[in-house]
Amino acid sequence: MRFLQPPTWREALQARAADPDALPIWGGTDVMVELNFARRRPPALLDLTRVDELSRWSVDDGGYWIGAGVSYTRVIAELGAALPGLAMASRTVGSPQIRNRGTIGGNLGSSSPAGDALPPLFAGGAEVELASVRGARRVPVDEFVVGPKRNVLEPDELMAAVWVPRARGPQQFAKVGTRNAMVIAVCSFALDLGDRVGTCIGSAGPTPIRAREAEAFAAGLSSLTDEAAARFGELVAEAASPIDDVRGTAAYRRHALSVLARRTLTWAWRERG
Repeated sequence: MRFLQPPTWREALQARAADPDALPIWGGTDVMVELNFARRRPPALLDLTRVDELSRWSVDDGGYWIGAGVSYTRVIAELGAALPGLAMASRTVGSPQIRNRGTIGGNLGSSSPAGDALPPLFAGGAEVELASVRGARRVPVDEFVVGPKRNVLEPDELMAAVWVPRARGPQQFAKVGTRNAMVIAVCSFALDLGDRVGTCIGSAGPTPIRAREAEAFAAGLSSLTDEAAARFGELVAEAASPIDDVRGTAAYRRHALSVLARRTLTWAWRERG
């Protein structure tokens, strides 16, 4: 296996164009698991840790550009006040060591429906910036992931950053797992209660899922009663498309999502006052 380590973004894009089968890597928290268990054996690894631009974030256009190499730990420490939903999700990822190495871009690139960072990005209306030697393009995050561990990256493209709108109101994230820490979600749910209502279901379908009917229902509420919160939970559960697997049954996932949705809406409504 060859190891490529370009020092600049321009050279990284050139390396990607010249060797599209090379597997991009930064923190390696997903990639190394697959390599260690012989699930993948790429001809080359494209290490991007020397590309300084990918480890930066900036404020722009009413939101935050977060480089693909920005870690969960940095999101929590540096962007927690501006993007509370993404910070909440980041806190649930693995151990401190994993959060130090793992990145938002890596979670997006893996495109797993159980990725913890994905629901708040979907709920918040994020966009992904992709680049190649041909140029750059922005893709809405809910068009970026197209299936389990599949996305719209072209063979010569790399992920540069994700743009996340600044939170305009309360945000929440909650997940259910088989234990309290270092666990893959049985299901998860993100809520953005800002100028618009955004939701996203994780780990209960082939991709993260927006609960559109639940969003419309919550947007029309002038007050929150127990009955309204319960109905919101029902609509979220109906939007899910879960399966039975080793982590939980489809029925359990639907029930858990209804509970998570009801609770997060109640918490966010109370925070909004």
